[in-house]
Amino acid sequence: MATPLQVWQVVRATDVQQRFEVAATLGLMPLVGREHEVGILRERWAQVQAGRGHIVVLSGEAGIGKSRLVQVVKDEIIGAATLRIEYRCSPYHQNSALYPVITHLERVLALRQDDTQEDRLRKLEEALRPYTLPLTEVVPLLAALLAVPLPASYPPLTLSPQRQKQKTLEALLTWLLVLTEQQPVLFVVEDLHWIDPSTLEFLTLLVDQGPTARLLTLLACRPEFQPPWGLRTHRTPIALQRLPQSQVEAMIARVTGGKTCPRTSYSTS
Repeated sequence: MATPLQVWQVVRATDVQQRFEVAATLGLMPLVGREHEVGILRERWAQVQAGRGHIVVLSGEAGIGKSRLVQVVKDEIIGAATLRIEYRCSPYHQNSALYPVITHLERVLALRQDDTQEDRLRKLEEALRPYTLPLTEVVPLLAALLAVPLPASYPPLTLSPQRQKQKTLEALLTWLLVLTEQQPVLFVVEDLHWIDPSTLEFLTLLVDQGPTARLLTLLACRPEFQPPWGLRTHRTPIALQRLPQSQVEAMIARVTGGKTCPRTSYSTS
């Protein structure tokens, strides 16, 4: 090779979960349109701050701007100081029980591949200790979820698989509700159309508790997903429609810095 080449080595998996976390470091393009939807989300967040929990189901076809609107909620509506809990479903893990929950816990606990089992257990205990939770009951359940072996100081789990799953879901819900007692919380689940059945069970438990907690639950999905919870007074559906051509042209003008583009028919997604 006559010219030196720059090479790269993969060191570890990144902590970034979605493209907007990367784009935010470069500067996101201002949101075009969606004023009505943003207004609804502001109203729902105000309700949550006043003590009335709410669930918003944000639906729309792929690429229409669901994740961009979620980012607006995080950046412009709730503020950086608000506690955020984010699950992201995956098309490759639709049959992996509680996959979004596990990946969220691993991120929150800062678990690393080179952690010893003692390190992983210590991080779990330290994360739970500040809250009014029965550690002798909750730690074994969440340790099992994270595949962390327990020392002899903890009582062994002697539950049936179904009962252990139910107790785990209840422990996760209790932890979430305890967090809302300290401050309003934003809970986001993206790509709900790829959710696994066990995580959907957890959301069903959460929906029943929704009005009693200072919690804004924001669920983003494609139109083919039909929420199994029926109509609830504390649930707001928002179906995103394609932008009109005038707004698409405004978006293109911002991307191109005002340069003139050939006249053509633009996609309105």
